[in-house]
Amino acid sequence: MSVVVAHAQQSLALPDNQRPVANEMTEVDLVVTGQLPQELDGCFVRVGPNPVDGRRSGHTFVGDGMAHGVRLRGGKAAWYRNRWIRTDRAARVLGELPLPGPRHGLSDNANGNVIQHGGRTLVLGEAGVLPIELDAQLESVARVDFDATLPHGFAAHAQRDPVTGELFAVAYHHELPYVEHLVITPWGRVSHCDRIEVSGPPLMHSLALTDRHSVLFDLPVTFDPVLARAGSRFPYAWSPGRPARIGLLSRIRRGTVPRWFDVDPCFVFHPVNAYEIDDRCVIDVVRHERVFDRDLHTPGESAPTLWRWTLDLTGGAVASEQLDDVPQEFPRIDERRTTMPHRYVYSVAVQTGAGVLGGSALLRHDLVRRAVAVHDFGPYRETGEAVFVPRGPLSAEDDGWLLTFVYDGRLDQSSLVVLDAAAFTGPPVAVVHLPARVPSGFHANWIVS
Repeated sequence: MSVVVAHAQQSLALPDNQRPVANEMTEVDLVVTGQLPQELDGCFVRVGPNPVDGRRSGHTFVGDGMAHGVRLRGGKAAWYRNRWIRTDRAARVLGELPLPGPRHGLSDNANGNVIQHGGRTLVLGEAGVLPIELDAQLESVARVDFDATLPHGFAAHAQRDPVTGELFAVAYHHELPYVEHLVITPWGRVSHCDRIEVSGPPLMHSLALTDRHSVLFDLPVTFDPVLARAGSRFPYAWSPGRPARIGLLSRIRRGTVPRWFDVDPCFVFHPVNAYEIDDRCVIDVVRHERVFDRDLHTPGESAPTLWRWTLDLTGGAVASEQLDDVPQEFPRIDERRTTMPHRYVYSVAVQTGAGVLGGSALLRHDLVRRAVAVHDFGPYRETGEAVFVPRGPLSAEDDGWLLTFVYDGRLDQSSLVVLDAAAFTGPPVAVVHLPARVPSGFHANWIVS
């Protein structure tokens, strides 16, 4: 794996792909190299910050959002679109009326994630921002509070149970002395809200699910009132000495308090998956030693790596194991395996010293064989989060495709690359050539038509 790290360091010669793009565009009937699978009928969408006035916001998590999407159907790439998310600030700069719907949160930055739930496509953000609904053409429609059932704000990284169809999230907001554990029905209404007492309050980007518990990450990054008074739009920082703990909140006995397990100080943006076997709870995560300490704007001051925590549900002990030492982020699995044992994990080998938004290679971890495969896109190229799309509802865990945007610094353009998950190191099945550059961003997802 040292080869991957060395190559990622070479790729720092890339042109800056975090600079914003200046225009919205629509391009139809895109050129494709190779053959797009007929089974791919949907839209691959990624979001990230893209200041509408062209000026960088400073903090990675802050800034007007933009969605980039490629519509695939019938073995063809029907269109590419990029659209600014119509936050109040973006609408004002663009000379448009503000979106309908309520407001909530410290800032207006719905730019962190895009999901499909309850018949809606939703863009999510940090620190209590309400979701913004997009239509099938990626145009902003309205802010969403789940039909007035949401008590306060929402979260940037929700998890869906593939068996029940429920969506789970942890919403945090600096004015509340607790976080809210939310359960949203498959048709898009909040059915349960549990108040979890915490100190800080902490930054809780995500959670994990088992079939019996929600897994909460109460870690030492907290709201900093000094930063808030100084005008920071995302005033969260590392809190030395604050305990780090993992909480198991019962999904079966509503209204109970979490059972907490102490761990070494660290931070987790992205759990891979969690599951329970007998009296053990296994939690795979990408673990940062610390974030927002020396660098208050970018979570890249320590190298994030793949770890496993195993909780002894009888004795209360926690066993920690590092599964890989290559810096990586944005882990994904076959989401049909959420809450169940999983074999494969796909992640981005991030560029050393260049933050955590992308790198030149994707990794595939086989956790049964304890082997790692590498798909390296080559020098001067940058890939982001890869999304697994199964070939069919009953296909095997590695029978499907990985979709990801890849930026070529020599051409200053991007493409949508489709890989065969079972032939991960082989050439792409198809490459969709885009008319523009897709900047480094956050989360992507496959939106089914």
